[in-house]
Amino acid sequence: MSKVIEQLRDDANYYGEFGSKYISNSDIGTLLKNPRMFKVREEPTVPMLQGSYLHTAMLEPEKLVNFEVVEASTRNTNIYKDAVSHSSSSILLLKNEQDELDSLVSTMKGNFFFYENIYRDGNVFEQPAVMDIFGMFKGKADIVSEDILIDIKTTSDIDDFRWSAKKYNYDSQAYIYSQLFGKPLVFYVVCKKSHRLGVFEPSEDFVLGGRDKVMRAIEVYKKFFSKDATEDINNYFIQDTL
Repeated sequence: MSKVIEQLRDDANYYGEFGSKYISNSDIGTLLKNPRMFKVREEPTVPMLQGSYLHTAMLEPEKLVNFEVVEASTRNTNIYKDAVSHSSSSILLLKNEQDELDSLVSTMKGNFFFYENIYRDGNVFEQPAVMDIFGMFKGKADIVSEDILIDIKTTSDIDDFRWSAKKYNYDSQAYIYSQLFGKPLVFYVVCKKSHRLGVFEPSEDFVLGGRDKVMRAIEVYKKFFSKDATEDINNYFIQDTL
C-alpha cells in the first residue's frame, strides 16, 4: 500500500491512468447526476485552473513556476490566443486573475488563526490515501494536522457556503476523507467577492448525508461499471416524479 501512496503523490499519477482505478469524491456527483460521464476525461476549466493555482500558492509555492500567466485583459484577445497556440495547455491564467488569487492568498496568510493552523509544525500537505469504502476510494488531503484535516475552499458568497457545500458535494468529501484518514475534515474558506474568511466544521448530519450520497453513488457504480455490472450504461435514463 505504501508504494501506491507514493505513486499517488505525483499529480500525473493521481489524476492520470494510475489513479483512475480508484473512485474519488469528484466522481460522486457524476455517478449521481450523469453517470454516462463517469471517468470521461474533462477539459480543464477556468475555475479548475484558478483553484489549482490558489492551492499551489498556499501549500506548494515552489511549483508556481509551472503556471503560465498571460498579460492579456481577456481570453478573447490575440495576445491570449497566441500564447495558447504556443502552449501545451488549453487554458492559461490571466495576469489579473493571478493578482486576485494572490490577494486571496495574502488574506488567508494574513489571518493569524488561518496561518497558525495551516502551517503548524508537523502538518503534512497534499497527502494521498486509499481505502475500501463500499468501493476502492482515493483522496488527497490538503492539510493533515494532528487532530483534523484542513481543506481550503473558495466561495463566491460565504453567506451561502452552508448551502453550496452540499451542492458541490463537500458533504460526501467530508465523509470519504474522514474514513480515509480517520480524522474529521474542516473547511477553511475565503470569499472571492468580499475576502471574508470562515471556518466551517461539518456536523454529524452533514457527514451522514455525505455517506448517503456515497452509498447511492456506489449503487450506480455497481450497476453500470463494476465487473459484476448488471446493466449497460447506454440504457441509463433519469426517472423522477413531478
